[in-house]
Amino acid sequence: MGVGASRVRDLFKVAKSNAPAIIFIDEIDAVGRHRGSGVGGGHDEREQTLNQILVEMDGFEPHEKVIVLAATNRPDVLDPALLRPGRFDRRVTLDLPDVKEREEILDIHSKGKPFAEDVKLKVIAERTPGFSGADLQNLMNEGAILAARDGRKKISQYDLIRSIEKVMLGPERKSHLLTKEEKKITAYHEAGHALVSSVLPHADPVHKVSVVSRGRAAGYTLKLPVEERHLYTKAHFLDEIAVAMGGYTAEKIIFGDITTGASNDLKYATEVVVRYGMSDKIGPVAWGGRYEPIFLGKDFSSEKDYSESVAKEIDAEITRIMGEGQKKAEENIIKYRQVLDEIANVLIEKETIENDEFDAIISKHGIRPKKGEKEAVQL
Repeated sequence: MGVGASRVRDLFKVAKSNAPAIIFIDEIDAVGRHRGSGVGGGHDEREQTLNQILVEMDGFEPHEKVIVLAATNRPDVLDPALLRPGRFDRRVTLDLPDVKEREEILDIHSKGKPFAEDVKLKVIAERTPGFSGADLQNLMNEGAILAARDGRKKISQYDLIRSIEKVMLGPERKSHLLTKEEKKITAYHEAGHALVSSVLPHADPVHKVSVVSRGRAAGYTLKLPVEERHLYTKAHFLDEIAVAMGGYTAEKIIFGDITTGASNDLKYATEVVVRYGMSDKIGPVAWGGRYEPIFLGKDFSSEKDYSESVAKEIDAEITRIMGEGQKKAEENIIKYRQVLDEIANVLIEKETIENDEFDAIISKHGIRPKKGEKEAVQL
């Protein structure tokens, strides 16, 4: 006990003796979590370390010339005392990189790697919205691994494109063999997602459809936005809910039954309804704080920010919006049943449909392809 606090004292002592100096604390939430969140005493090692940091930061004199920086991915769980003026009172938010920044990050992580002539990092940057710097580094490493496994000495564009899916959804599970019936159900499920997404105007365009298992997904539909977004409209969310319900609805229409495969879709659609306050009936209020991760003590001490009557209204709105999404998906699946069957049959035969082939299938039936690329709806 007290080792952490002792090391903090030593750290600040060294910094002051070498001033001007900068102290950088990475993952400050490891020791700086909200105090009083546990059940029982508050004299554990982490809390003593935090208390010593607070004491040291309060003890600064104007001439000491010591700057303290800290980094965290969870500013929401930090103790309020850490964020008071004179301590960590300035916040610098590092957003996920945009397309130009992603290209520059990819260029950094490409140093020392042998690339084939067809590699275009700009194309990879365009296909990876939402990727962090660590994701992009992992993507480049996975591309090198895929090339090495195939016995090639240079990384091709195809390797990098495959590694995008591996980073997003996990490796292909070739040992996870579906039965003939399961493969058919999965094919129609993914075909439902893809068809509804291609028909609705505000949904993102389909990039790839597959019934090859990746991670925990038995199949997946990759969609890419036409352009990088920072704001999302209500119309977009309503169409995306319908897309999420497309797989569930296709199973119900074709097989007269549903499977556990739609669980992730239903969870995603429900979160969208609750989180963004886009219900006309309830008004411009975001409910549902329970969707954020909680820890034991905080859960005990927190209360709902709405009454039981409002909770009933929220439940009714969730049911209504989900029902409307399902109805929209059902109308389009019935209207374009031939397209659904063709997509599913190609999936059963080939297991994967790439962008160009998918556009060709829907074009034959009078559906105009959208121009753009990715995001994932999982089975």
